[in-house]
Amino acid sequence: MQPEDTDVTGKADHDGKASSDTPAPAGSAEAPTLAELLLAVEELWPESLAEGWDEVGLVAGHPSAPVSKVMFAVDPTLEVIEEAVEWGAELLITHHPLLLKAVTSVAATSAKGRAVHRLIESGTALLTVHTNGDSAVGGVSDVLADALGLQDAAPLTTAANGLPEEGIGRVGDLAEAMSLGDFAARVYGILPSVAGGVRVSGDKDGLVRRIAVCGGAGDSLFAEVRASNADVYVTADLRHHPASEAREAALNGRPYLVDVSHFASEWLWLPAAAAALGNVLADQGHEVELRVSTTNTDPWDFILTPG
Repeated sequence: MQPEDTDVTGKADHDGKASSDTPAPAGSAEAPTLAELLLAVEELWPESLAEGWDEVGLVAGHPSAPVSKVMFAVDPTLEVIEEAVEWGAELLITHHPLLLKAVTSVAATSAKGRAVHRLIESGTALLTVHTNGDSAVGGVSDVLADALGLQDAAPLTTAANGLPEEGIGRVGDLAEAMSLGDFAARVYGILPSVAGGVRVSGDKDGLVRRIAVCGGAGDSLFAEVRASNADVYVTADLRHHPASEAREAALNGRPYLVDVSHFASEWLWLPAAAAALGNVLADQGHEVELRVSTTNTDPWDFILTPG
């Protein structure tokens, strides 16, 4: 699957599906201001759910500006920003922050500086929904769990300022046990195509049913994964030492590990997020076009494998 295969364009209806075939009657809805749109975003992904180290919220944009087009993306790269500007988006919502670390200059002599200048000069606002989008109900890991068919999914670790069902990661059960090999194929099948593919650690024929997932980098949650009695853990960016130590600490080889692309694991959330925001805005009487970026921002271009 490529990102462009699931582009979300148009207005979201109340079933969560994108639709642009039936325009609203004239005068029945209007574009919100950026400030009004931020209230809708806060309803879905409260900033209070963000981790203490994170930087979420509005990065660029004037609260009084009208917003009629919103694009969702994983990364605020220059290529993504150009895509948003070309489409005419007044707001770009990205999962990853542009300015996570402190900066002392946004001069256009650096990539981040050029990004800030392009956003402001084009009148495109930028909003970050990061770990608050991970923790919220219907967030990154919830969407990943749903795509894998997990039942009764619950957070691996609950949010400090959230409800019991909010937090980082999810753990749940498949309807029926399957081999690790077949499960890994299911993971591969739901994700956008990237150079790195899917890496697996464990017995290919071993049966798995209880599944832990964490969209994005999740090697800080191994203790919680073991406590959840998961048969397999699906996450991204598994480094050598944490993965090796997890294998050494495994009981009867479990949890097995499925390592996926950081970008791919979080891209799945974008169409669901766009539909959810469209529904909230429609309930508030606003009309906004929503689109998911088709730019693949996975940093790797190709991979060499044995044989």
